[in-house]
Amino acid sequence: MQYVAWACRRALAAVFLVAVLGKVRGRDAFRAFRASVLDMVALPAGGATLLSAAVVLSEASIIVLLAVQRTAPAGFMLAGAVLPAFCAGIARAVRSGARTPCRCFGATATPSSGRHLVRNAVLLTVTAAGGTAQLLTAPGETHPAAVAIALACAGVLVVAIVFFDDLADLFAGPPPAFRRAGL
Repeated sequence: MQYVAWACRRALAAVFLVAVLGKVRGRDAFRAFRASVLDMVALPAGGATLLSAAVVLSEASIIVLLAVQRTAPAGFMLAGAVLPAFCAGIARAVRSGARTPCRCFGATATPSSGRHLVRNAVLLTVTAAGGTAQLLTAPGETHPAAVAIALACAGVLVVAIVFFDDLADLFAGPPPAFRRAGL
């Protein structure tokens, strides 16, 4: 179980790191993220700025909390609280028919869709598995080969989650809204 916790901690931290960097890599990136939040959630412009900043701050907090063994349970709990809120925003956008791109990891033209809910469900599963393993396992001596396997598993998870849209397009084709638009 120690290696499950270890892999989930690293995978979630890396996914949220990519998400934070995608949103704050420049002024234009944050503006685009803020605009997507404004389209996804009915808020006044100032509220969208505060919510966007809160999202980035919460994601950064998850990274920091997961980096330290002692605070990792709090990192898993924060991720477990934030991810359903992200799902609610995506579900609202999908229900309303908004063509808002999901700017979770930065620049993209892919509109929010059910596939983003699937991606977040995968993240919630990783969060639950990692949090449970973290609470049930006392830190102990690690075996280098097991650490390498856990690191490889974390890497595969990170790539699959960060490039989820690309993988979904590859295997299932673009979302229906893209097909209708001829994109």
